Amino acid sequence: MDIHEYQAKEILARFGVATPKGALAYSPEQAAYRAREIGGKLWVVKAQVHTGGRGKAGGVKLCRSEDEVMDAADELLGKKLVTHQSGPAGKIVGRLYIEGGVAIAKELYLGFVLDRKSERVMVVASSEGGMEIEEIAAEKPDSIVKVSVEPAVGMQAFQAREIAFALGLKPSQIQSAVNALMGCYRAFEELDATMLEINPLIVTEDDHVMALDAKMTFDDNALFRHPAVAELRDKSQEDPRETHANDRGLSYVGLTGKIGCIVNGAGLAMATMDMIKLAGGEPANFLDIGGGATPERVAKAFKLVTMDKNVEAILVNIFAGINRCDWVAEGVVQALEKSPVGVPVIVRLAGTHVEEGRRILARSGLPIIRANTLAEAAERAVAAWKNNANTVGLKVVNA
Repeated sequence: MDIHEYQAKEILARFGVATPKGALAYSPEQAAYRAREIGGKLWVVKAQVHTGGRGKAGGVKLCRSEDEVMDAADELLGKKLVTHQSGPAGKIVGRLYIEGGVAIAKELYLGFVLDRKSERVMVVASSEGGMEIEEIAAEKPDSIVKVSVEPAVGMQAFQAREIAFALGLKPSQIQSAVNALMGCYRAFEELDATMLEINPLIVTEDDHVMALDAKMTFDDNALFRHPAVAELRDKSQEDPRETHANDRGLSYVGLTGKIGCIVNGAGLAMATMDMIKLAGGEPANFLDIGGGATPERVAKAFKLVTMDKNVEAILVNIFAGINRCDWVAEGVVQALEKSPVGVPVIVRLAGTHVEEGRRILARSGLPIIRANTLAEAAERAVAAWKNNANTVGLKVVNA
């Protein structure tokens, strides 16, 4: 789960990380009022969206008067912000963060990420802040500092000092940097985050280290331990299909292809998408309905997949172990009888009670295309999609 910049800064501030003074605004008038509250002669108006690259896309504006703040807010609110990370769909700006200007002496990069290979929290820092970490790695790899944290003892102050010195900070700036590093680690570890990025982490002209930007991502499976964090979720910034799936206990990731996938098991779902591509098609989604693929769960999966108007064929691929093919077949039949999908449906069943499952599909009388192997199912799905697309195209031309 991602959260907004202002929410991440509120969390970091509670753990002792310094941040510039700022406030939230939902209208141009409120933005100007927030600037007046903050004081000073320089403000930054930031679009609050779940995507990186806001600055390059025009989502961050520097203002030198309250009128400029109001004009910037008026321009940004309701705007679809398209960045290199958001894709062409973009993100709608519904709220702004107004922040006071800060005299910057130096920009740094700081990131905390869960390294699953080493089973450690990895701290990644660089003296080249303000750039994407990918750009830093490509252009100035020698500037990157990496430190692995031993989970048994957590991050130690000496590690934070080593990072601070490696970033080229002055002795007068070290303690402030250590406070920021230790505070970030505590927030990361105590709240079950999977990623924390501050870019840039700045050094002010009076030698204070503070977070000028902040991103945090949390482990969805641990949110039950942190209800206050779970409440920070902004569904308006999420793919509505993924939100719909998440609320119903399904694992779904929307893609750009035409063949919808309903599969049990993440590994099998990945293999199914690979086979579709190998057969010449493109998957429309990753969807893992889990081990308990009851008829009701299968029906929910069909409804979810058909929410994507780009889907022109649906491939159901089930390998039943603790599950049962006859239950899945009943779910497919019930779903199609209740709400016909209007596109070809290809079903491949294997495993427990597979013969009974196939008989249920055959007796249903529904136009279900059956397959015995994954390769056969993928080929038939791609063929059905192409045939369906040609038929639709012919109808449009004849119309």
